[in-house]
Amino acid sequence: MAPDKPRNVSTSVLVIGGCGFLGHHIVSQLLEPSTAKVSVLDLRTTHNRLPNCTYYDADITSPTAVREVLQKAKPQIIIHTASPPVFNDGQSSAQKNGAKQLYYKVNVEGTRTLIEQAGEVGCVKAFVYTSSASVVHDTVSNLVNADERWPILRAPLQREYYSETKGIAEEIVLHANRKYRDMLTVALRPAGIYGEGDMQFTPNLLKAYEKGQTKFQLGDNDNLFDTTYVGNVAYAHILAAVALMETHALTTEPLDHEKVDGEAFFITNGQPVYFWDFVRMVWAEAGDRTEPGQVWVIGKDTGLMLASMVEWAFWLAGGWTPNLTRQKVKYSCMTRFYCIDKARRRLGYEPRWGLEEGVKRSVGWFRERDGGKGVEKKR
Repeated sequence: MAPDKPRNVSTSVLVIGGCGFLGHHIVSQLLEPSTAKVSVLDLRTTHNRLPNCTYYDADITSPTAVREVLQKAKPQIIIHTASPPVFNDGQSSAQKNGAKQLYYKVNVEGTRTLIEQAGEVGCVKAFVYTSSASVVHDTVSNLVNADERWPILRAPLQREYYSETKGIAEEIVLHANRKYRDMLTVALRPAGIYGEGDMQFTPNLLKAYEKGQTKFQLGDNDNLFDTTYVGNVAYAHILAAVALMETHALTTEPLDHEKVDGEAFFITNGQPVYFWDFVRMVWAEAGDRTEPGQVWVIGKDTGLMLASMVEWAFWLAGGWTPNLTRQKVKYSCMTRFYCIDKARRRLGYEPRWGLEEGVKRSVGWFRERDGGKGVEKKR
């Protein structure tokens, strides 16, 4: 674990989506010894509740509801993590269209509402937004050490609508920097978040383990890939909030090479590894004992052909998406990692937990939640 940069937050903080996967980790870290007054706004606040925190149920797309919460909580810092989950494979075309509408409503309209209401109420000094590393990726090309100079993509270059709405929302947030009197804004772009409470990445890998699919591999495993432990992402959000408050206290604007406000930052573990090495790290922690010589490697071209045939068959059967898709094959064989030098220099960010420690914490959480069912403790 890396030494912590001082990150005491001694003011009022409102975490949007604070009952969600990332949000509740941020709340937990904010409540570590500090004098912060922490509140949470979420659509429903029944899950992941913590003591010494105030909870508000509200829809972020409703200006009236958002204003009421802001007037009650009076936050000086807002950390906005709320976003719908990416739709899962197996949905029909109609369900996917519904998901697209939800992405735009929450990611774009909800973020715009939060920014406008925070600016108008006037108490907010720092606004931290959770964007996504995927906003610069076309889901086809390899990303090699991508940094913040890479442009945010829009359709048709951006093929994932979820990522497009995250990019639009990021631009809304950054364009609002210093627009509403002295409210400062920043956007963080985490990549491949996993950890305790993860409902997508880690569970999918553990399901594959439980189904005995660990002897298969798509591609040659020569593609570096970035993932990020959720605790590190939460830590980066708090560092960003502290940096904005420090900037707010300055009598002059920082130099360009020092700026945090109005800026975007990639956040990862800073440890890109070969894609299947990470997957097998998770499986090994869950109890898998597959040896390298026992793995059946399916080449990328063969995998794409098989996935195409399966997708076509499922389309004929009613438009459903199978578990094996061309996109999954592409991701499994794709190089995708980022440069976090900017976050290191300007935020003082260094991951608190390494890759292996994050995997142990993540798998251990699922083992405890499920009482060990389907996940054997590693010998």
